[in-house]
Amino acid sequence: MKFGGASVSNSKNILKIADIIIEKSKQYKKLVVVVSAMGKTTNKLLKLASSINDNPPKREQDMLISVGERITMSLLSMALQKKGKKSISFTGSQGGIITTSNHLDAKIIDVKPNRVSKALNDNNIVIVAGFQGVSTEKEITTLGRGGSDTTAVALAVALKAKIVEFYKDVDGIYEKDPKKDKNSFFYEKLTHEKALKILEKNEHKILHPRCVKLALNNNISLNILNFKNRKNKKFTNIEKVSFKKGKKNVYEIN
Repeated sequence: MKFGGASVSNSKNILKIADIIIEKSKQYKKLVVVVSAMGKTTNKLLKLASSINDNPPKREQDMLISVGERITMSLLSMALQKKGKKSISFTGSQGGIITTSNHLDAKIIDVKPNRVSKALNDNNIVIVAGFQGVSTEKEITTLGRGGSDTTAVALAVALKAKIVEFYKDVDGIYEKDPKKDKNSFFYEKLTHEKALKILEKNEHKILHPRCVKLALNNNISLNILNFKNRKNKKFTNIEKVSFKKGKKNVYEIN
């Protein structure tokens, strides 16, 4: 499960999505939840950095902005525990996200989810901070645009999950931004290839193409749902018709 910035923008929403996760835990025995920073937190932190230094070092920016997702992960774990569910939160590095050394725009090269797997086996709902990892030089890195969505798919690959559910503030993928065009065509079912074509030409990138490419290369199905309306049966499903899995997991750089 992946929850974006709008869905975790305040404490009320965090408590609401805790209920969504608890409901989903009745369907799946093992759940991993990836979260973004709350609302506009990342932009606020970048603005704060610029107020101190008009050309802030990229390494220090990564150290700063990675805090956003860590705030969300800990609060969501607190919410789940308040509601009686066993839960634990991990940063990207604790979750085993190994990246290149490109600060502010790192790519995932491997995932070693040892602590995540152990926590799942101990019956925890695991919350992982998206958008971040650790480089092979042991430096904290962030993944740039689409980083949190890509984190969710990469963890699914490593854990051999078959599906990732993305909870957004719209029902799924539309031909155009539904907030600007109420009559925009809605896609109930897409292949990864078709979804990529739509997303790459659409200003309203409900999912970043890089996470869809990663899902395509590993045959991970994707569902996009609206966190605001749990009773709504409307969502977009992305899956491949046929696929031959290779022996090794494929990440962004191999």
